[in-house]
Amino acid sequence: MKILDEFKTFAMRGNVVDMAVGVIIGGAFGKIVSSVVADVIMPPIGLLVGGVNFTDLKISLKDAVLDPATKEVISPDVTLNYGNFLQVTFDFLIVAVAVFLMVKLINKLSKKKEEAPAAPPAPSKEEVLLTEIRDLLKEKK
Repeated sequence: MKILDEFKTFAMRGNVVDMAVGVIIGGAFGKIVSSVVADVIMPPIGLLVGGVNFTDLKISLKDAVLDPATKEVISPDVTLNYGNFLQVTFDFLIVAVAVFLMVKLINKLSKKKEEAPAAPPAPSKEEVLLTEIRDLLKEKK
């Protein structure tokens, strides 16, 4: 039971729960960014460069082998799909910029909190008593 209690303590720590939420939201954010890149950004870019669909860009290293009689594929073609690589690279760059801007905003907000000076602590009872004694001694002189 000790191991189960240790695991429960570990799993319920704030950092672990926060990380789990971050991973889940990050996964959903990645899907949104992939959709933005694939469905919104890349089509106009493809149109500008001549109506190219980037996911279809590839270099054929070996053509498919077809059966002459039935025209069925005996061995598929071997391709280098560099268009898909470009798509994923754009996804990464957009995610990287978004995360950079988010971290920059969080740092800016946390600096404002840090810049607020803390109020000086109230003097302890001993300090107040010593101050009173000092003042009384000054009056007697």
